[in-house]
Amino acid sequence: MSKTLADLRRDIDAIDDQILDLLNRRARCVIEVGRLKTGEKRDFHVPNREREIYERLTGANPGPFPNEAVRSVFREVISASLSLESPMKVAFLGPKATFSHLATLQQFGLSAELVPLKSISAVFEEVEKGRAYYGVVPVENSTEGVVSHTLDMFMDSELKINAEILLEVHHDLLSRTGRVEDIKKIYSHPQPIAQCRNWLEEHFPGVPLVDVASTAVAAQIAGEDYTAAAIASELAATMYDLKVVRKRIEDQVNNFTRFLVIGKKMAERCGDDKTSLMFLIKDEPGILYRMLEPFAKRGVSLSKIESRPLKKKAWEYIFFLDLAGHVSEPAVAEAVQELKGYCQFVKILGSYPRAK
Repeated sequence: MSKTLADLRRDIDAIDDQILDLLNRRARCVIEVGRLKTGEKRDFHVPNREREIYERLTGANPGPFPNEAVRSVFREVISASLSLESPMKVAFLGPKATFSHLATLQQFGLSAELVPLKSISAVFEEVEKGRAYYGVVPVENSTEGVVSHTLDMFMDSELKINAEILLEVHHDLLSRTGRVEDIKKIYSHPQPIAQCRNWLEEHFPGVPLVDVASTAVAAQIAGEDYTAAAIASELAATMYDLKVVRKRIEDQVNNFTRFLVIGKKMAERCGDDKTSLMFLIKDEPGILYRMLEPFAKRGVSLSKIESRPLKKKAWEYIFFLDLAGHVSEPAVAEAVQELKGYCQFVKILGSYPRAK
């Protein structure tokens, strides 16, 4: 005989009770791990251990519970567990409800102590001075390009890139009433406005577009002005009590922003790594060819190269390079060593797990 709805609900309740019991058993183990780490003076946060947990569970998952949901659930389980070992403070480019906030939540979960700061330089300073364990800063958008300030900060900072976060960015048009006819002006950060420009020209021609410091500030303004709308995230709608006028108004479907997690130590090798470095070349004929040759002849794949003007001297440029592999791998280490012979200096910004 098939079970009734009441029978199935009793089964679900019993399973939930088992899950709760197991979560508490796991938490007690975590507390013991924390004590051992404290006694042995080990780092309480080991990112590679998190990655191993995600990969083991998603690889063993028979379904029907989806793998993406497995990652989301265990991200929060791990986040809560880490808070039992030691409160983990993470600084990010604020304010709350921005895409930087969403990226930080995606990486560290709800149980980390997330601290919004007003500038990228403030995030670097918070980590450098030990007031935060990690920092999260944007570095590039798939349609708008690099965030120059982040790259510039690495010129003087000794912090290392510990991880990268890829966040799929969706922009919603939000307002207090949710009615199109009430909108007389639209607020947002310059980047979201640029990423939605075609849609805005088609649907709101002649409506003033106003640049503000962040999407969260735009949402706050819209929450106080019934004639204003904001281009912001779904999280901003929840936090500022706004209604969605239109969802996903970005012009490009595949719109991603890449964020970097910065910390004081180099990440351990995981087997699917990326290395970022910066270097200043000597001005000689054919130098651009020669600086790439060490990687080409060793089969090291390059995923990005970016140049920035050297502010202390006109017409000289710092290059930023992303490549596949960890700096501890022989081919990568040899290529970097050869590159040093063509450069005034080379600086490893970090080797870290490649985002998936």
